[in-house]
Amino acid sequence: MNVKECMSTGVEVIGPKTSIREAAQMMKDGDFGAIPVGANDRLQGLVTDRDIVVGAVAESRDLDTATVGDVMSKEVIYCYEDDTLDHAAQLMADRQVRRILVVNRDKRFVGIISLGDLAQVERTRIGKTLSEVSEQDHREPARH
Repeated sequence: MNVKECMSTGVEVIGPKTSIREAAQMMKDGDFGAIPVGANDRLQGLVTDRDIVVGAVAESRDLDTATVGDVMSKEVIYCYEDDTLDHAAQLMADRQVRRILVVNRDKRFVGIISLGDLAQVERTRIGKTLSEVSEQDHREPARH
């Protein structure tokens, strides 16, 4: 299975000059913990709820004047949409992150994949395997 099959799509990108308050409100309204940051058709980073708490709230910044660019994680960690889920999981483990941005082969942003997405796929795989094993158990004669 590849990343494209389980990533979140339709993810909004915000500009680095967006206020911290506006970004936090978007996270609250959308019930998500990270927003990609970009400008001029290029990704520049990722802002997470943790970035906001540690970089803005704990530093007593004015949430209306401080910007996402002030607190975002500037390193863009990404994978390709046609990479395997194993590759994405290994990248998350290696980089110690919970989510990575997904780009196409033209390096255009197309989505985001999280540990939660990977966990859901794994639960589905385990459930399918369990169902198949259970079906086989019912077909096999009982052994005494």
